[in-house]
Amino acid sequence: MKPYILKIELEREHIRALEQGAVLTISVKGVPSSANVDEDEADVQETPPTESGGSFFGFFLQQIDRLQASGSARTSETYRAAFRKLLDFRKGQDLSPTEMDSPMMECFQGFLRSQNLSMNSVSFYIRILRAVYRRAVEAGMTVNRCPFRHVYTGIAQTNKRALTIEEIRTIKHAPLILPSERFARDMFLFSFYTRGMSFVDMAYLKKSDLQDGMLIYKRHKTGQRLSVRWEPAMQEIVDRYPSGNRTYILPIIKKPGINERNQYRGKQNRINKALKDIAHRINISQNLSMYCARHSWATIAREQKFPISIISHGMGHANERTTEIYLKSIDVAVIDNCNQKLISLID
Repeated sequence: MKPYILKIELEREHIRALEQGAVLTISVKGVPSSANVDEDEADVQETPPTESGGSFFGFFLQQIDRLQASGSARTSETYRAAFRKLLDFRKGQDLSPTEMDSPMMECFQGFLRSQNLSMNSVSFYIRILRAVYRRAVEAGMTVNRCPFRHVYTGIAQTNKRALTIEEIRTIKHAPLILPSERFARDMFLFSFYTRGMSFVDMAYLKKSDLQDGMLIYKRHKTGQRLSVRWEPAMQEIVDRYPSGNRTYILPIIKKPGINERNQYRGKQNRINKALKDIAHRINISQNLSMYCARHSWATIAREQKFPISIISHGMGHANERTTEIYLKSIDVAVIDNCNQKLISLID
């Protein structure tokens, strides 16, 4: 029997449906042996994939609970913040993931921008929403209608909040009266002295982390183990806050085991508010916060022409992997010597 070649031309929407899991049923009507196959008629019937639909709000909350249960408390909080934005946008009205399309997401983007959010903040919320939507697709609640193809999901480079040596020196020697402001200044300087240590890592520093003149701790964000030589400037700050029977070195978490995350976050908010008051009083235009200490150490180190291999993630590297590669290739003592030099610059 002479073989025939069956030529099928599909419209773009049929191809897209195939990519999303649709099934094409092809029936060929009687083909005589003398017929030209190219002229034969083929019926193409598209069988759309099933969509269970359901409550997107409910599914979103399930993802938040899943993150919370897996120990990803910080990520679950960001998801909850994104959920609240969507809830406000929809005025509390639930929707099915099958309703989510490109025009709706463009409206959501416009809603976020109307709240005077930066494009990075807008992108942040939309990326979370996209992640939940993709999980809904995987769960069979909807086919992927690519609703995010016309909204911004990038990350724009921003101007970092770095202070000059003179500004940090001014903060250190400013005549502060309020205990809350003096405490905020001490925490800011402690972060600077410890090569821009993040606030959460400061909060969880234990007395056992300090041994033989070295502070050795593990970063909460990456799990990376770091060591910092203990300098007199650090000890001066710690001495102002006697620990007694306290578990942690600094008086940030005062009740171990009791809502520790809420304790350090509340303290961080109060410190950042006090830092802004200090900046206003001494005429520093920067939006002063604890993060400024981290990036300021990075920037000043670069201005002092320290080798890039000494400057870690807070000093301009794009990711933590790059930081780890650099830190593995250098003697820790060299980093400590550079840190000691930076501390001496603000005395």
